[in-house]
Amino acid sequence: MILLDTSALVESLSGARRSFLALVGWLERGELLGLPALVLYEWLSGPRTEAELALQRQLFPDAAALPFGPEEAALSAELYRTLPRARSRVVDFGIAACALRRDAGLWTLNTEDFADIPGLKLARPDVG
Repeated sequence: MILLDTSALVESLSGARRSFLALVGWLERGELLGLPALVLYEWLSGPRTEAELALQRQLFPDAAALPFGPEEAALSAELYRTLPRARSRVVDFGIAACALRRDAGLWTLNTEDFADIPGLKLARPDVG
């Protein structure tokens, strides 16, 4: 399973859709993709068109968003207490905790934001 970070979702479904082919490639290969509820929150908080929202809901229905529950909260808090620049990374820690709890890879375009998180597997699309 691969979870999407907000950066990957935005770059896939909005604007120039620069990462859309990577997303489609994973789907065509049968990769199970998940959208954490925290990513859905960040996505819905941005300026989205009706077409972008419709595409997101077709690919990743709101009701299928992966929850951020007590176990993710505890793990996220541990990351907050132990890693640098914690205040600016609160949501990133929550997203990482969702991936870690599910033993999933995380597709992000902001790899430097997640590179120091122990045990987190960063997923890279095969677009070649």
